[in-house]
Amino acid sequence: MGPSSFYPVICTAKVAESRDFYVRLFAFEVTFEADWYVSLRRGSYELALLDHTHSTLPQAYRQPVTGLLLNVEVADVDAEWERLVVGEGLVPELPLRDEDFGQRHFIVPDPNGVLIDVITPIPPSEEYAAHYASV
Repeated sequence: MGPSSFYPVICTAKVAESRDFYVRLFAFEVTFEADWYVSLRRGSYELALLDHTHSTLPQAYRQPVTGLLLNVEVADVDAEWERLVVGEGLVPELPLRDEDFGQRHFIVPDPNGVLIDVITPIPPSEEYAAHYASV
């Protein structure tokens, strides 16, 4: 099997608010919209939003998302910190910092509490460099 697409679907009570967040702050475009489902795209990246009470979900799973972290790699994480935290007023759950495992990053939540980890890769410490696979 070779999938033609693979993307996360965020189950939410805040479909419209979430749509606005991803469109305004991350330049996604709406490709389909109903009151219970929104499909978003930015280039080859896709994301969908689904009302967590909709009948398309099995009854036992009709709850808002929890425990999801979305990684967004960017060329200049410092510029994104200025744009999103300083300019837009998003409250960081993790401040801008360098990690020995090879990231400079910060984390902000979306309207659902989904964490968005904004990352620029940096050279890892010697300790972590050995953990990377050769590609």
